[in-house]
Amino acid sequence: MTIKEITAPKKPASGKTRSAVPEGEVARGADLELDRYDIAILAELQRDARLSNAELAARIGLSAAPTWRRVKRLEQQRFITGYRAEIDRRRIGLGVLAFVRIDAERNNAAATHALEDAIRALPEVVACHYISGAGTFELHVMATDLEAYSRWSMDTLFKLPNVKDIHTSFSLGEVKAGAALPLAHLAARASVRAKG
Repeated sequence: MTIKEITAPKKPASGKTRSAVPEGEVARGADLELDRYDIAILAELQRDARLSNAELAARIGLSAAPTWRRVKRLEQQRFITGYRAEIDRRRIGLGVLAFVRIDAERNNAAATHALEDAIRALPEVVACHYISGAGTFELHVMATDLEAYSRWSMDTLFKLPNVKDIHTSFSLGEVKAGAALPLAHLAARASVRAKG
């Protein structure tokens, strides 16, 4: 797809377009050129994934049919990997958020993969990153309270394969969570392409 296939955007009542990329500029994604409409779709769906196609089309300044096709293409190309509800963990009784660094024995790839598989199977672990520095893995773990976390760590965490040491820190309050991914770099990349 090229920018020539795209019609000029409709402007909302304010007279300003809501796109993250200036008109006529294109950003390159992994397998697809992302234009201002694609980036606007990503931005709007991150803010509210429950938008109807008609509402989404009105917000980005396209008609419903091309908007639907673009969303489907973004899904097929794995720019959009899913839709889910964000749940307030405290409202469902998960009062503890722990950051757990696991130092693993790095003796061979098979042992590391066994630890990765064991971590993936734990529902209490909501995120896990393979990290640089002293540790091997950084886990985000949720529990109902400190006693439940302590029990879980003794019964589960310390029994994981290939674990050398565990360091835990607890969240004392969230400053920011569940934020949308930043998209400004796509606009910058599109600007560079447009100048080249």
